[in-house]
Amino acid sequence: MRKQHVTEIPAADVPAPASGVRIRWLIDGKTGAPNFAMRHFEIAPGGQTPLHDHAWEHEVFILGGTGVIVCDTGEVPFAPGDAVFMPVGETHCFKNTGAEPVTMLCLVPIDPACAART
Repeated sequence: MRKQHVTEIPAADVPAPASGVRIRWLIDGKTGAPNFAMRHFEIAPGGQTPLHDHAWEHEVFILGGTGVIVCDTGEVPFAPGDAVFMPVGETHCFKNTGAEPVTMLCLVPIDPACAART
């Protein structure tokens, strides 16, 4: 068993084309998880993840802040408590449209192609 507080795990800037995004790798292969990685993201007001898609699904849980998900069907607002399923191949990005940081958990399968630390 492993337990750590989120603040004990170093945060790293997500490189451009992301803007104002930081990531913490909470659980992954380096911590002994064989199947899934759990990542904590913080998006500064006005920041966003890059518009992208994946060959794998992922799940996101919004902890704090407000914004929109830009996706194939347009812009979808999100708020704390929202759970998001992003299917394989759907283009998307998360934008912080509020005055507070967006914090969220994102879970992806552990695979060198999708969960490698950058």
